[in-house]
Parts: sequence; structure tokens; C-alpha cells
Amino acid sequence: MFSALSKSTGLAAVARRSLSTWAAVPLGPADPILGLTLDFQADTDKRKVSVGAGAYRGEDGLPYVLPSVREAEKRILEAKHNHEYLPISGSAPFLECSLKFLYGADSEPYRGGRIAACQSISGTGALSLAGNFFRKFKPGAPIYMPNPTWGNHHAIFRDAGMEGKAYRYLDSKTQGLDFAGMCEDLKSAPKGAVILFHACAHNPTGVDLNPEQWKEVSGIVKERELISLFDTAYQGFATGDAEADAFAVRHFVAEGHSVVATQSFSKNFGLYGDRIGCLSFVTGSESEKAAVESQVKLIVRPMYSNPPSTGAHIVSTILTDDALSAQWYNECKSMADRIGEARAALRGHLEANSSRNWEHVTSQIGMFAYTGLTETECAAMIEKHHVYLTKDGRVSMAGVTQNNAKYIAEAMCDVTGGV
Repeated sequence: MFSALSKSTGLAAVARRSLSTWAAVPLGPADPILGLTLDFQADTDKRKVSVGAGAYRGEDGLPYVLPSVREAEKRILEAKHNHEYLPISGSAPFLECSLKFLYGADSEPYRGGRIAACQSISGTGALSLAGNFFRKFKPGAPIYMPNPTWGNHHAIFRDAGMEGKAYRYLDSKTQGLDFAGMCEDLKSAPKGAVILFHACAHNPTGVDLNPEQWKEVSGIVKERELISLFDTAYQGFATGDAEADAFAVRHFVAEGHSVVATQSFSKNFGLYGDRIGCLSFVTGSESEKAAVESQVKLIVRPMYSNPPSTGAHIVSTILTDDALSAQWYNECKSMADRIGEARAALRGHLEANSSRNWEHVTSQIGMFAYTGLTETECAAMIEKHHVYLTKDGRVSMAGVTQNNAKYIAEAMCDVTGGV
């Protein structure tokens, strides 16, 4: 009996192994940012601080929902919207608001109906759609990305079948812009290459071009016949002025570029979980616009069919109401101002404890500060001080408050030896 039982158990094990279709699938690495959040959540140390994930927090360190968003949600509930599918390209009112918001009401392509648009699954989804569109209609075109750039950019365009290349961006010695290197690399890019630009609040460095530099870059892009792709994830959140933050995109359009732009409303409207974004193309005619939109729909349909509606209702409710829109602008500016105050506080505590130059903490802009800490120093920040940041030294300023800025600064000074 024992022998029979043993034999049957062995046969069952063999059967399980033979049915294990996915046994050869390797364990993938954790996402460097989302995995960091999980480690932070599992940490039981009372001193722990999270400055890794790029999500806004109030001075109390808690997630913040804009009052204008709460009001919009209330109105949406009262309107008793149904839950029918949106069209493949998304909500028409939302798309209209998105284009006006980014390009400006006075933009000639906007007024002339020459901008093709599609609602997307936030900025990531818009970038993925753009990558697939380029693969289909600009086959073989490489995409040049700033070095460094948001880590997910590489994966998005790799998976879209595009060859990724880098152009110089950050000067590691000054933690500022390597503008000469950037221009030199763009001038050597082949005709028809796609150039990825961060419209404002560059992630991860917080280092932006000034208007005169954008004008010079625009000239290079035009001369080299390059395709400009603007990742616009922080409009309004960068400086507190949505119009100023749109300068690069609007200048390129005014100069006649066929701009492609992605928008995310996660940061500026605090709609992280609603995944609301937009992909748009400035085209040469209404017929060209119709053709581009038709092809984007053909990419969307087998991918996710059509986008969700709640975030689109929220954004369009706010931006189509003058009073609510004005309220949102004030709230967005208050978020940007708080980030500025956190920068000043962190720099002050750093300079009180270190001889290193920390000027870049306040000269950079947007949600992130690129501190210049090495990977080893970042590991020590986590292991010794329980301050969770990404290994490239990027600090999410949304996680810095007046209460914890001193502790974070002292930790940074400790791991750098005060120099």
C-alpha cells in the first residue's frame, strides 16, 4: 500500500511538473519606484520618510485632493452621468479642454481645427500610443531622449519597437543644464529622428531650458527636420502658471513645427488614480488631422478599446467653468508654492550642516530635486536613516515638509560626509 501511495504521489508530482506551462518564466525585477514604495510601507521605523514616488502630499504628508476636484465630483454626481462607453478617441469636451489648455485659445492650429487628439490612459498611455504611431508611420526612426530622463521612457519606446538614443542634458558637475552638449547632439541627429522633450519640470532633474534656449533648440529642430515630441506632465505644477509652463510647446507650434504632445493630468489636477491624459498631433490640414485621428483609433481599439470617463468629466467640468477654473489655478499655484518652500527649507538645513554647494536644490524646478547623491549614498540613506529615495539621487519634494526637512538634510549630510 505504501508503495502504491508513493507511486501515485510521484506520478502526481510528475504530472504537475508537466502541466507547469510557465515554469520557465523568470521572476522580473521590481519597479524601481513602485518597489521602493512597498519597501517604505513595510518599514516599521518611526523615522521613515518617503521621498521616492512622484505624488503630491500636503504639509501633513498625506495625499491631497484639490477642493476644485471635490466640487467637480459633486457636480458630476448631481448630473447623474450614465456609464456608457466613451468613443474610441475619448470625451469630446475633455479633448477640447486639453487642446485649449496646452496650445492656447489663440493658437492658429487650434483655431483652425488642425490638431488631432485622442484621450489616453494618462501620460504613460499617451507616450505608448505615440511610440506605436511612430513605429507604424515613421519606421526605423530613432527616438532621442535626454540623459537622464524618466526611467519609464526607455521601456515605453523600447516596447514600441523604437531604437532609443540619448542626447546630453544634465551637467553632473553643476547639476545644471549641459546646453552646449544638448545642442551638439541634436545637430548630429539624423533627419526624421524623434526628439523627446520635457515641456517643463524635467523629470528627474528639475532642470529646465529658459525661453531663449528653447528658441535656439527650435531652430536646430527645424534645420535638422526632426520630429518634436513633448512630454507635458506638469503644466501648471512647475511654476504655478499653466500659461508659462506651456511656453516651449507654444513656441514650437508658432514656429511651424508639426508638434506631437502628450499630456498628463495626474500631477496638476491630483488625478493620479484616474489615469487621464491626451495625445495630440499638430497637422497641416483638416484632412490630415482626420487621417491621423483615424490611425490612432486603430491603435487604441485592439489595445484597450476606449478610455475611462470619470477623470475626463472632472477635468472638463473644471476647465469649462470660469469660477471653478480660477479656483483650480489658485490651488495649483499653492501646490507649486509649497514645493518651492520645501526646496528652500531643505537647502537651508543642508547648508547649515555641509560645505557642499546645494544651490541646485532651489534652482531646479517642479516636483523633483536631483541631489547629486551617488547610488551608494542613496542606499545608505535608506538603510541607515530610513529615508526612501530612488538610487539616482532624485528626491520627490512633495515628500519634504517643514517638519522633516531638517532630518532629511542631516541624513544627506551624514552620508556625504558633510562635503
